[in-house]
Amino acid sequence: MTLTPELVALTLRPEPDLGHEPGWTEMTEAELDALAQDYDRQCGADPLWVFAYGSLIWKPDFDAEDHCRASAYGWHRSFCLKMHRWRGSPQHMGLMMALERGGRCDGVIYRVRAEDRLDQIRRMLRREIRLRENRDMVRWIRVRTAEGPRRVMVFWAGPHGPRILSRLPLEQVAGILAPACGPVGSCAEYLFNTVRHLEEFGIHDRNLWHLQKLVAAEIERLHRTCQAAE
Repeated sequence: MTLTPELVALTLRPEPDLGHEPGWTEMTEAELDALAQDYDRQCGADPLWVFAYGSLIWKPDFDAEDHCRASAYGWHRSFCLKMHRWRGSPQHMGLMMALERGGRCDGVIYRVRAEDRLDQIRRMLRREIRLRENRDMVRWIRVRTAEGPRRVMVFWAGPHGPRILSRLPLEQVAGILAPACGPVGSCAEYLFNTVRHLEEFGIHDRNLWHLQKLVAAEIERLHRTCQAAE
């Protein structure tokens, strides 16, 4: 990878936790309970599989009993969700990855532990959506695996609204990701971890591979500019 840990380290800096975006509201515990129960009912007697295409691959917030590679046809990874918190700031907007329509996305599906499935769903909902404004960002899709098709849960598929910057050129995405950092880390760190762990599963995403090269070059350019100004 061109994007190295040393380059990623240049993007990390302390940023205050400003809470969620202005005007957004957290779901109450009762709302989270109700939503988790609803998705548990929708799953029925079948095992619950979750499709991971980004951070859930390398940082799942649930307990899994099994996993395997899977392909989602009609979807592709896209850095399209604007954020001024988390891995972004009011000064440097970041972009979070989601699934947008079209193409193919290779990822990993995890089978959620069955004995306390409801609690596992609740944990995922708290981590992934948490806010009332995000509650529609969970859906069921079909994926293909070596053992046949599966119905899986996925987060942030088909997002819409004013927060979405859809189909930006990769050069423009790189220019946004390289300087973006928030209280939990930088966008470059997120990209690095995603590409590295995809490769460990034998998944080579051509767009992300090209993007990490562009982000590495932009970090180097920003660092040279900073040094020249000192």
